[in-house]
Amino acid sequence: MPLTAFVISGVQKLVLYETRARYFLVGSNNAQTKHRVLKIDRTEPRDLVVIDDKHVYSQQELRELLGRLDLGNRTKIGQKGSSGLSRAVSAFGIVGFVRFLEGYYIILITKRRKVADIGGHSIYKIEDTNMIYIPNDSVRVTHPDEARYVRMFQNVDLSSNFYFSYSYDLSHSLQYNLTLLRIPCEPAEVEELYSSCSKQDSFDIFEDEGLPTQVVHGLKNEPYAKYVWNSRLLEKIRDTVHPDWLMYIIHGFCGQSKLLIYGRPVYVTLIARRSSRFAGTRFLKRGANCEGDVANEVETEQIIHDASVMSFTAGSYSSYVQVRGSVPLYWSQDISTMMPKPPIRLDQADPYAHVAALHFDQMLQRFGSPIIILNLVKKREKRKHEKILSEELCRAIINLNQFLSPEHCIDYIAWDMARYTKSKLCNVLDRLGMIAENVVKRTGFYINRSDFHCHTLRPDERWGDLGGLVTAHGRLQTGVLRTNCVDCLDRTNTAQFMVGKCALAYQLYALGMIDKPKLQFDTDSVRLFEELYEDHGDTLSLQYGGSQLVHRVKTYRKIAPWTQHSKDIMQTLSRYYSNAFSDADRQDAINLFLQVYQPSESKPHLWELPTDFYLHQSNTMALPQERRSYTYWWSDGVLSYLPVPYDEVPCEKNRKKVLVKRVNQYDESTDMYTEFFKPYELTSFDDTFCIAMTNSAREFMPKSVGLDPSPFTVRKPEETGKSVLGNKSNKEEAVLQRKTAASAPPPPSEEQISSSSEDDSEEDREEDATASQRSTPIKLAELGDNVRTQEEHQQQPARETYGLNLSALPQDEDLLIYHRFAHLGQNQHKVERREQSTGLQKTLENVISLVPVSSFDGDSIYEMMPPRVDLESRIVFEDHIHAGRGLIRPLCREDLLLYREYIKNRYM
Repeated sequence: MPLTAFVISGVQKLVLYETRARYFLVGSNNAQTKHRVLKIDRTEPRDLVVIDDKHVYSQQELRELLGRLDLGNRTKIGQKGSSGLSRAVSAFGIVGFVRFLEGYYIILITKRRKVADIGGHSIYKIEDTNMIYIPNDSVRVTHPDEARYVRMFQNVDLSSNFYFSYSYDLSHSLQYNLTLLRIPCEPAEVEELYSSCSKQDSFDIFEDEGLPTQVVHGLKNEPYAKYVWNSRLLEKIRDTVHPDWLMYIIHGFCGQSKLLIYGRPVYVTLIARRSSRFAGTRFLKRGANCEGDVANEVETEQIIHDASVMSFTAGSYSSYVQVRGSVPLYWSQDISTMMPKPPIRLDQADPYAHVAALHFDQMLQRFGSPIIILNLVKKREKRKHEKILSEELCRAIINLNQFLSPEHCIDYIAWDMARYTKSKLCNVLDRLGMIAENVVKRTGFYINRSDFHCHTLRPDERWGDLGGLVTAHGRLQTGVLRTNCVDCLDRTNTAQFMVGKCALAYQLYALGMIDKPKLQFDTDSVRLFEELYEDHGDTLSLQYGGSQLVHRVKTYRKIAPWTQHSKDIMQTLSRYYSNAFSDADRQDAINLFLQVYQPSESKPHLWELPTDFYLHQSNTMALPQERRSYTYWWSDGVLSYLPVPYDEVPCEKNRKKVLVKRVNQYDESTDMYTEFFKPYELTSFDDTFCIAMTNSAREFMPKSVGLDPSPFTVRKPEETGKSVLGNKSNKEEAVLQRKTAASAPPPPSEEQISSSSEDDSEEDREEDATASQRSTPIKLAELGDNVRTQEEHQQQPARETYGLNLSALPQDEDLLIYHRFAHLGQNQHKVERREQSTGLQKTLENVISLVPVSSFDGDSIYEMMPPRVDLESRIVFEDHIHAGRGLIRPLCREDLLLYREYIKNRYM
């Protein structure tokens, strides 16, 4: 079967050239060896006219084309002062095209930053964009409200948490993408992805020599529209331009950190995809719409992979997916009362759970079964508030489950997390840990390798109970955990962290990194993971609620310092202010960006609408053509493949979403090695992304000598890399405390534990570390008491020197062997001078004869064994010598293939 690989976009660097009549958008691949041209007409005041030049230009051809355009657009012949073709802007991708009341605008990404790397596929964050008006000033038809719509559209800050990739589909999970690579492509299904390729591009000058190349099937998949945020902005050009021009962006969060396990790099990646349907702000988007899309729906995926092997086929990759989202009912909160907690009301009666059925049908298609719901809203209240949602959701799930088979029923777990938090007798995280263990055992997780023998070499009873689907290529996650509270922010993030921590332990165990699937708090690995999840929670909370998290993992562990309470109050006030005064403007901007509302002169302006309810509820504007069954509430074909998700089944419907391009193994469009390492560029090692990313050894591992460097060792607060001891004025006292950190009790103040490390500079930490290595806090005896001094030096803890504690002093026999070894090492550098007779003559007296001092024949300082060179290296060296003399050996088949690719790329 031919190899499969993802197609790398051939448009990664863009330059916009301008004339009076047209914009010319030149797109190049990363190596800038192939170029495409997009022509945008500027003479149309309202319509968008985009012409894709199907030809692929070389660098020389592009230079000649731009020269002809420059010459043809000058005002006068021979005039050089005012060029007819001017360079407008450089960019890295097209976000889309948008029109309000005048002509169209083009939105270009002008600045990007790499934030993650998955199997050599780079993920970028948008840092800056440029919005350019297309029509010329001479044909522009002005409108007084155009500027207001532009400002409203730009309220969606594209530089905050929008991500894209040129070669990796961010809208799908890793399990979906890697499963796609393993689906065999039938010869009849292989279509030419680039139908514009000319005969010259496919011409093979070695075709007559009978040297077939390795065929690779390049795959380009249709993105999952729910998590794409610029899908509507690309609608006008989707069917008219080459697929390389289309770049889909997601909104949410993406973070990556490096976990070093005794020098072995393991990348921990967290990707959150926010749904673009029924999207909005906290109090303005609650519950679900008529199509089953819920508010604040975010799919969070944690990816663990061994970074020592980059390839998707040869590397080790694991992922786990979970979901958060508002309660799938018709409900809302009235914010006109200006109350911190407006009353919850059910807007429509839904006795047959029609909306919940549509929502869970989507989940069954994407994730399979079982679907587990963790409902964290309150159960007991003096005045009914959150309890309304719990009761209605429970009734809806009971109604839906009666039509499903028992093995695929929706599991419902209701747990009042707020009530447990107030109780002094209950540990919230322990209870969440038990729930997480049961959830992960039921759903399993994804891993792309089946040849790991961790459960055989280090058996654990929990591994046998693990759920999911075991295949010939590894394991698949079947089903998903859906967590919700009222806002799906603070409580949900903590619950997702605990489930993710449990899944992380199983993932590391399956990859052979730890001996049992269990991770403890206060280890470097969990601290790193907790920091990722806090950034993830803060980002999602800012997008939906207008402030960062109020309650964090430390809050529920009850180790947060008292200063955290004042920060929580400030975040609560910030959230209240945002909800009361700025959420309406943000909601209008989101509606305009997602093209839920499209401006027109024939309908009211967006700011004139009393509500956006009708924009998100399609059934209010037109009667539905057909009503779905209340009993047969799932889509056709979904139940027949459960527990495997229908979207990952290689059926005919899913195969139509994949375009296949047949290329050879050296083609640029599938060559991940060239794409990642860029051998045509001069790269500084210190500037590479893998050096700059968060590192467990650098950020979390203790800087003192003698502590276990394993990231799975439990640390005390004063042992962490972000040490609290740097605030001390007396550095010697700090050194002594750091030396005895392993045995010292934790400090009484929690404030010192959490505040410290950000205040210390890097120079102070380095000075402390070097001082701790130099200093020896041992009481010296009196000079005259030599015997006592030797005893104290022998009995001092070996941890000070070697980093470990010996149970007892060495025995006398072992000490004698060590003395002999030390004496041998001292005598090794002594050289004896003597006369050496050969029988015929005597050597001169000043000639030194090197004779081994040791009784072993091979133990001397002058004897040297020549390096052993294998046969292949000798042949390479001999060929190099012969080539210098003009004798060239005949080329082998691999050399001919390599030379052929060079000729094609260089001259054709």
